[in-house]
Amino acid sequence: MRSDIRSSVLPLADGRHRVLWVLAQCLPFAIAVLVVVIELTPLHVVYSGPLLTATPALAAVTMGPRGTIAAALFALVISVITATYNQAWHTQQVYTNLLALVLVSAASITSSSAARTRSENELNQIRRIAAAAQEVVLRPVPARVGPLRAGSMYVAAETGAQIGGDLYEAVQTRFGVRLIIGDVRGKGLPAVRAAAAVLGAFREAAHYQEDLPAVMDHCAAALERERLSPDVDPDARVEGFVTALVAQVPQEPVVEIVNRGHPPPLMLHRGRVEALAPGCPLPPLGLDELLPEPSGGKAESYPFVRGDRLLLHTDGVVEARNGDDDFFPLPDAFAAVRGGTPGEYLDELHRGLMRHSAGSLADDVAMLIIERAE
Repeated sequence: MRSDIRSSVLPLADGRHRVLWVLAQCLPFAIAVLVVVIELTPLHVVYSGPLLTATPALAAVTMGPRGTIAAALFALVISVITATYNQAWHTQQVYTNLLALVLVSAASITSSSAARTRSENELNQIRRIAAAAQEVVLRPVPARVGPLRAGSMYVAAETGAQIGGDLYEAVQTRFGVRLIIGDVRGKGLPAVRAAAAVLGAFREAAHYQEDLPAVMDHCAAALERERLSPDVDPDARVEGFVTALVAQVPQEPVVEIVNRGHPPPLMLHRGRVEALAPGCPLPPLGLDELLPEPSGGKAESYPFVRGDRLLLHTDGVVEARNGDDDFFPLPDAFAAVRGGTPGEYLDELHRGLMRHSAGSLADDVAMLIIERAE
């Protein structure tokens, strides 16, 4: 089960450009106000008709059809008011200005509507491409993986985004069910590339590496190769580390975990929630020089019996804040959800998370939940 947030993208994200964009949107109305000042003061000897005619045309450049209609109506009302105030209805000039204003307004609204339709079609195409890319990088976790029931969810914090630096996977292997969840530091294409490198390495190593730490080492090596690629931005090489956690659920009633700087998973056992914090914390992938020994640590084992649920998540979940700047109480929310499939369980957690943050997330969110069914 996955979820995403979709909305239109603001054309200009830079702060300075945003101010200029807002000023450009205000320009048609400022011109209309200028016409009022000219026509209702002794300055009315200045011919201001062409200024009003340009109002809807300027609005069509920076505003959508609704904004263009509003600007056209505003200009029409001002034209009527000024003509009445100046008692100019008997002049041919007034009717010529009105006709020009109506024609330009109709053309502006038509062109603005066509541009909006074209932009929406292009945006929908980009979203379909992003959805296809997400299916490749973050394949849906099946509802049943070996002896486990599973569910997954990804929510992008960035407006309009469908893919980011969070990653997860669950695969059935001859060693048992193996899972990974991770979070790439950074945003944009470098984060996506790092996530894809780590996921690709996990999907390969999970099937032939007997030791779980060796799977993590394989992911670390893949990330290092990606970071040293000549076409990777130098800043991305510096910042591109990944917090990651790999887990293994064998036939025995246990779960084995190797954690490299990732938030500890939560175990729900008989209504009680416990954070499975590592006994020996390890640095994230990409910071291997900080490891106490060459290998990526040892797997730690925890009881995992029938009916238990294990929640793997990224820090975007626990760092979500409400209006009072309080963090999302994930352990309490995890314990409060009752019954349902893992997918329904995640849906309930997601609704609680969005209520807590008022629908505004500061970071991407990924959650992966498993339950031992038999």
